[in-house]
Amino acid sequence: MSGLLIALIAVPALTAALLWALPAGVGERVAAVVGSVISGLVLIGSALLWWDLLRPRGTPTLDLVATNDIPRTLPGKVNAYAETDVSWIPALDVRFHLGIDTISMPLIVLTALLVFLCCLYSLRITPRAGRARSLIALLLVIETGVIGTFSALDLVLFFLFFEVVLIPMWLVIDIWGDHHDPAGRRRAATTFVLMTVFGSALMLLGFLLVHRLAGSFDIEYLSSHPWRSSGGTGLKAAILIAIGLAVKMPLWPLHIWLPDAHAKAPTVGSVLLAGVLLKLGSYGMVRILLPVLPGDSATIAPYLGGLSTVAIIVGSLACLAQTDVKRLIAYSSVGHMGFIGLGIATMSPEGLSGALFANIAHGIITGLLFFLAGAIKDRHDTSDLREIGRALYARLPRLSGLLTFACLASLGLPGLAGFWGEMLVLLGAYHPGDLLPRTTFLVFMVIAGIGTVLTAAYFLRLIRNLCQGDPAEHPAAAFAVDLSRIELITWTPLVALTVFLGIWPWFLLQYWTFA
Repeated sequence: MSGLLIALIAVPALTAALLWALPAGVGERVAAVVGSVISGLVLIGSALLWWDLLRPRGTPTLDLVATNDIPRTLPGKVNAYAETDVSWIPALDVRFHLGIDTISMPLIVLTALLVFLCCLYSLRITPRAGRARSLIALLLVIETGVIGTFSALDLVLFFLFFEVVLIPMWLVIDIWGDHHDPAGRRRAATTFVLMTVFGSALMLLGFLLVHRLAGSFDIEYLSSHPWRSSGGTGLKAAILIAIGLAVKMPLWPLHIWLPDAHAKAPTVGSVLLAGVLLKLGSYGMVRILLPVLPGDSATIAPYLGGLSTVAIIVGSLACLAQTDVKRLIAYSSVGHMGFIGLGIATMSPEGLSGALFANIAHGIITGLLFFLAGAIKDRHDTSDLREIGRALYARLPRLSGLLTFACLASLGLPGLAGFWGEMLVLLGAYHPGDLLPRTTFLVFMVIAGIGTVLTAAYFLRLIRNLCQGDPAEHPAAAFAVDLSRIELITWTPLVALTVFLGIWPWFLLQYWTFA
């Protein structure tokens, strides 16, 4: 299955190159169809890889804990499957080392799903001539970079795939962003690049310090031979890596690039930015920071937990002040990623499992929210709530019904996917790791609990201000359709997964739980 994993990474990039090489006369819709087919095949391949990963194989290895033949990956450990491990740059001790486990595999499937849905969604738009091919090609390059990052088991390879995503997303925002505000979208794209490069530089310095300590870039080796002492070079490495990854999540106060990037990005850009790219930071913390530098991670965990808790409150308060629906959803991501950061900071089984689950749930739900926000913006040519008016229930009943569903899922309504991750994170804060100050994390738990109330407040406020009201008092232009066929096809999987994971969270949690 290692060949299949390599194909999942290589095929989107090769298809992107092919699309750019096509003659200008090729129809724009053909590019969207090709992108949909290829991303659909990647989705099928990732699902097959996940199924093969979970197939019982008899006696578990030392790094694999099994109950009833179900493979479980301990949070922060590497149980690599479908491995490819060859020497790449011997002089620098860099290896081309790929592999997946039950931590990375759900994120790979999520990436494949969202890219596929974005390519499908692109069938309904008609960008300027010559632009559809480039947009689809960039989406496929992003897919290559993200799947490569989730599969990389070498620090340098992780960094390279991490950076592959940067330029395509910058171009997506800068070229296909808000056509009403060219200067604003260019500024948003530039801020995104500068902040990401800043974080990546710090992360790379941290990786070099890890190599100086342990003599290896191999994540599998480093996680099985962790640097357990704290202080000195190890602490410097942990701080640099944590800051670099926190920029990508992003955590307060490193989130300044996110609201503008979301507000100015096209719909598919916002979906991938929130649903996939933000997960690179949180995944890196679980995959690299905690297992490689456990002692130093425990030293900085209270600070990480504190910043994450501040992010929950700041993000929620910012949402209450927003009049733009895309910026509101962007700030909500700051709060939700704060919960994920808090779960990681607890260094407890419950907190880590909650963070991993919330990662997936946030990608699904917020991806749906940005699809819906994009549809509303397309119909009104604005995302400003004051210009859109109210009474969407009367004017666009199916679209507003889906928006209400997504808001309820995002605020953590029990029975939907958004509930379980945050609940487990709060439980993890109540029972943090043995090396952490419990009183401090109890304070974080209480403040984060207040954040859940604020989350409910701003989403219910959004529903009231946008969906409710008398349509006669808020006249708007007539629309041809409430919900198009492509939109229905694109959003149905996200709705179904939100309900499925809300009803059966154990589908994912069983693979992350300590035995």
